Amino acid sequence: MDVIGLLGLIASLALLIYLTMKGVNIIIAALISSVLIAVTGGLDLETALKEDYMNGFTGYFAAWFLVFLLGAIFGKIMQETKSAESIAQWIKNTFGAKRAVFAVVAAAAIMTYGGVSLFVVGFAVYPIAVSLFRAANLPHRFIPAALVFGSISFTMTAPGSPEIQNIIPTEFFETTPTAGGFIGVLSALLVMVSGGLWLGRMVRKASANGESFMLPSASAAAINETASAVEAGELESDYQSEPEKTNGLPNVIVAVLPLVLVIVLLNVLGQFMNPTTALLIALTTGIALACVSMYRFLTEFWGSLAIGTQNALVALANTCAVVGFGSVAAQVSAFDSVVDGLVNMPGPPLLGLAVGVTVVCGITGSASGGLGIALPILAPIYMSQGLDPGAMHRVSALASGGIDSLPHNGYVVTTVRAICGETHKRAYKPIFMLSVVVPLIVMFFAVFLYSIF
Repeated sequence: MDVIGLLGLIASLALLIYLTMKGVNIIIAALISSVLIAVTGGLDLETALKEDYMNGFTGYFAAWFLVFLLGAIFGKIMQETKSAESIAQWIKNTFGAKRAVFAVVAAAAIMTYGGVSLFVVGFAVYPIAVSLFRAANLPHRFIPAALVFGSISFTMTAPGSPEIQNIIPTEFFETTPTAGGFIGVLSALLVMVSGGLWLGRMVRKASANGESFMLPSASAAAINETASAVEAGELESDYQSEPEKTNGLPNVIVAVLPLVLVIVLLNVLGQFMNPTTALLIALTTGIALACVSMYRFLTEFWGSLAIGTQNALVALANTCAVVGFGSVAAQVSAFDSVVDGLVNMPGPPLLGLAVGVTVVCGITGSASGGLGIALPILAPIYMSQGLDPGAMHRVSALASGGIDSLPHNGYVVTTVRAICGETHKRAYKPIFMLSVVVPLIVMFFAVFLYSIF
């Protein structure tokens, strides 16, 4: 094995994580890290950047632009019509401050599983979370963990989910979004229940140790307009007076219908056509239903389309950046050695696929980006072994939600810093437990179950 190349691979990943945690733009961080891995891996720098990096960047952009675009527009429409707020408020009013942690997770999960953009979910649920955590006097530093757990753990890897992490495997294993059967459903439930119990335990332990609710000083620095408004007291009355807050919002049943429609259409149409095409149709229909059923709340239709498009471009560019970095990493001989070691590792074949996908997702800091790099390499190898496509699909989806959530993950960075005004030092440990440790344990358990049944 190329020892220098392997050390360069590790060093470049460490550099990417370090730069991201220091607040360096992910695109710049990915380019700098790509230079390091190209130099240490003996690649021609010009070829690595102009061809390998850009092919990975533009290839992923071309393949998934429409999905990101419609997903972001759908999320923005749900935000502008106040549907997301209506759902979050209903959950808050139903469960109350005594179940603040559960309410925040549930609000994020319902909207994410319904196809709403992760970032819209974070910004929509955060003010509700602040209100609930303040009323229950729970430590603010656990809000990012609740948002992340509800958004990118069981919802993006569960059978039937419209999230891209559940759609990408369909392209390589010729499966449907519901692939994985009972074991797939059981795995999602295990992540949801065990993670929820763990989060509740961590919050209770912190409270017992004397921690209480306090907004971070970072929000006072205008990192997040919403957090600043809450801290300044501008949103205080809104989130304390539940009856008044629910006035002026769409009925929760009307608000949730577009989410239900997206899920149903995706999983029905996905049985008869390409799942990506089914998702595009489902999202388009969801957007149309939201606009028609809640037209009186939508004052800026074209403006919402424009902002949704901008959000899609930013989110997609950030993901493409880490995919480009992963594409450069894939050219280093040490990367091939790592893949060969995974494919030939002892144990059931699905174990090699699971570890391979989660390692690549960890390198890129992106579940969807890692799948976009790993599956073109690994899927043909394991398909040729005659393994069950549904099992491979679900294991790949579960594996994408493992170590992708390291500190340099784009959504983790956005949630911790931009949405919640927290720091990695205060907020990342519970995120690590919920979005890395728990999903990895369940992933290995799923591999075991698929291998014996």
